Amino acid sequence: MPRIRLPRVRRQRSARPPDTVEPPSTAELLIGVVVVTLLVMALGSVANSVVWLVGFMVFLPGAASALCTVRQTVMVCVWTTFVVAVVVLVPVDGAATGLDRVLIVLITVCLGVASVYACHRRIWREREMLRLRSVAGAMQRQILVPLPFGTADVVVDGLYEPLQEDRLVGGDVYDVVESPWGTRVLIGDVQGKGLPAVGAAFAVIGAFRAAARRDRELTAVVDFLDASVTWHNVRAERAGDDERFVTALVVDIGPRGDARAVNCGHVPPYLLHGGAVTEPRLTSGLPLGLTSLTDEPVTVDAFPFPPGAVLLLSTDGLMETRAADGTFYPVERELSRRARLLPDLLPAALCADARAFAGGGGQQDDVAVLTVHRAPRPT
Repeated sequence: MPRIRLPRVRRQRSARPPDTVEPPSTAELLIGVVVVTLLVMALGSVANSVVWLVGFMVFLPGAASALCTVRQTVMVCVWTTFVVAVVVLVPVDGAATGLDRVLIVLITVCLGVASVYACHRRIWREREMLRLRSVAGAMQRQILVPLPFGTADVVVDGLYEPLQEDRLVGGDVYDVVESPWGTRVLIGDVQGKGLPAVGAAFAVIGAFRAAARRDRELTAVVDFLDASVTWHNVRAERAGDDERFVTALVVDIGPRGDARAVNCGHVPPYLLHGGAVTEPRLTSGLPLGLTSLTDEPVTVDAFPFPPGAVLLLSTDGLMETRAADGTFYPVERELSRRARLLPDLLPAALCADARAFAGGGGQQDDVAVLTVHRAPRPT
């Protein structure tokens, strides 16, 4: 089958890490420093204690080290030291300069040096984090299939948002494989968080890519996925880590107007066709890694998937999004409102609506949403 790779157009994220602060411009910095200086002088004149109130200016270098560049921090430190030295050391009415005033200037100089060093360390850490995230992004593009992904049967689109942006991948996984028997789509959710969960996710993705092209029967593909999770748990147990299970949904879409699926304890899909939203009836089995607890065989369910229909696959990060009052996000209701939205726009619309629904709670879990669109075949 010929593979159709479609260009991906997405709004690029800023190169600056999301937890860093954009430094102010030089003009903004100068205005702020002058305003603070004049305010301190004015308060000192009113209180008739300029020498002691000027000590509050030592907070300027500390604030600059957290917000500004190294050069800007040096400028603030030099200005602060100059102002403190002039106000504190210049004799007034012939009075001699006391040791306490000299100590104020020395403390200001020391705090300035410490602020410049702190600023340098902050910027170094930001650059290291940006470098690590760039490497993680490049690795993620090699591990997860870039979307959209087109085959002879369908076009798969969607988005993936890990809860922690600096993580390579989260507990949610997906993959699309074009096999000799049709297009096979995987979406899964690894139990737990952190690096051990990522290791189980890699095991599932690698096993799916091997079995989806090798095994004709969907049951054989799922059995191999379960075995890969079991092998991963054996290695994890030997290393002293916790065992993991994986909920997964494997869908097989052929050239005909139907689809087959195996649900391993995962969130059920939704079918959008003609403005209506339905939930295909799938038998929910045990998650991968737990099938040894039962003697029940793997069940393959078939359901209609006509041309023009869209199959929406997601993880529980979407449906378990909660509002401030504890209400869960109504996925089916919101899908009905957007049933006629273009498949490539639907995942982003749902995720944006879920974030708005959560309010101040923000994103609460990894979120993966896929749309599998069976384009109408030409007559």
